[in-house]
Amino acid sequence: MAPRSRPKSGRVLVLCALPYTNAVPHVGNLVGSHLPADIFARYCRLRGLETVFIGGTDENGTPTEVAALELGITPRQLTDVLFEVQKGIYSWFEISYDNFSRTSREIHHRTTQEFFLKIHKNGYVSEGVLRLPYCEKDRIFLPDRYVQGTCPVCGYKFARGDQCENCSTLLDPIQLIDPKCKVDGSVPVFKDSKQLFLELGKVQGELQRWIRSKKEWKSQVTSLALGWIKEGLKKRSITRDLRWGVPVPIEGYRDKVFYVWFDAPIGYISSTKEWAEGKGKPNEWKKFWLEGDVKIYNFLGKDNIPFHTIFWPGMLMAHGGIDLPYDVVGMQFCNYEGDKISKSRGWGVFCESVPEVGLDPDVWRYYLIQLIPETRDTEFKWDEFQSKVNNELVANIGNFVHRTTTFAWNYFGGEVKGGNPSDGADFMHRALENCDEVGRLMDQVDIRDAMSKILAIADLGNGFFQRSQPWKLIKEDKEACEQVIYSCLEVSRKLAILLQPFLPGSSRKILATLGTPEAGWEDIRKIPRGFKVASKPEIPFKRLEDEHLEKARKLATRSRSVKEYFGG
Repeated sequence: MAPRSRPKSGRVLVLCALPYTNAVPHVGNLVGSHLPADIFARYCRLRGLETVFIGGTDENGTPTEVAALELGITPRQLTDVLFEVQKGIYSWFEISYDNFSRTSREIHHRTTQEFFLKIHKNGYVSEGVLRLPYCEKDRIFLPDRYVQGTCPVCGYKFARGDQCENCSTLLDPIQLIDPKCKVDGSVPVFKDSKQLFLELGKVQGELQRWIRSKKEWKSQVTSLALGWIKEGLKKRSITRDLRWGVPVPIEGYRDKVFYVWFDAPIGYISSTKEWAEGKGKPNEWKKFWLEGDVKIYNFLGKDNIPFHTIFWPGMLMAHGGIDLPYDVVGMQFCNYEGDKISKSRGWGVFCESVPEVGLDPDVWRYYLIQLIPETRDTEFKWDEFQSKVNNELVANIGNFVHRTTTFAWNYFGGEVKGGNPSDGADFMHRALENCDEVGRLMDQVDIRDAMSKILAIADLGNGFFQRSQPWKLIKEDKEACEQVIYSCLEVSRKLAILLQPFLPGSSRKILATLGTPEAGWEDIRKIPRGFKVASKPEIPFKRLEDEHLEKARKLATRSRSVKEYFGG
């Protein structure tokens, strides 16, 4: 992987894969896309780049229709409630979307239909017949994901009808061995249905050249994408026989809707349009999609890699005139205590229950940052959660900031003047070198390593404070002691600036304590004349005691079914 370059001018568009509206997220979903995307978007804003962070819920297709049918409500009633649930979760975790939209909104329907008509006009759409799984009991065609069986490639017994999550092979339901309906366990029948197809083969050569040019991508993303290209791209159905979704706007197909894999990524564009309209500048979206001076970052989980390296870029190429992704930041999986997270089995940490625990969002964010599966699978462990919080967040970062600000408050009345801290020059220089390294790592979207480097700065601070022994120096040379505390306060300020993308709530509090409530990346190199600690310092982070951990384990592992949101 070649080093990524930070755009020194221009714009950044950060996109997070749209979750199904009825798939209330667990921590694996959070660390697989939403959290790293948020951290990177916040970092880009901190650097002063014109940044827009876009997300939303994927509300169309049979998963929604079937879930509503089971509850005896309409798809609109279902999605109205669950959209607010998801939006509330991301808000609690301080995921700073500039716009969080819905694919059931009119602006998305209109954008999808316009997108389709353009690729249809360009000659990339054909007609054909599919044999689709059909549930005779409910008299509906089943979505591929609602058919489960044995993978014909690796033998995995729980492969979905669209993809085997064990070997990542893309599938059609008819390829599964012993297929079953996931709703009621019945054996589906297969019926012929006339559908529209996207001719991906027509862009295969262009796609292959584009993928090979993406030196910024992680190696596992590139290799997966090129593997699918090597197998040869076939035409792929883009319509389905459903009622809930975006209607197909051409004769002969008006009783069908677009397949969710086709319309969902167009939600990136429609959500950006909605953001622009909300600002009162309806053409502003074009700056981020049509003008070229932009770097688009897609954050997504492993199972979404083929859709964002093959199908979505292929759609964009078929359309023409729309900017392609700069980086597809594809993650691996996050597991839980030795096994895969499973909502149906209640095995995992579920985001809707996390706020009930009573811990600060930044405590969760800190540990979850360690679990971002950038290059390999990760695993949530309760004992590690406690250890990371207590030994790193509390004992390292929190300890350095608190002992520094408390000393300034107790011995200097909170007012510490700067000067020529020669004794701390090497310490300050090494801290600044680490700040630069944090920036380099974040430019490469190496979030976990960047967080580790911030820890290293705090570790330097604790070491310098301990070696300088200000509790002794204050009695011997108050001026020299003041310079020691000034150096520590200045590094605390740098730490707080660096922490803004990672721990936004805590960084705000630390900066406010230091009397500098607002700061940007360029402020890291500025040298303030002095500090005025605004109030008696509070401990930035509290230890996670055994009783807190037990409460968290009890409450956060409770998985709510969709029915519970509707009184079931």
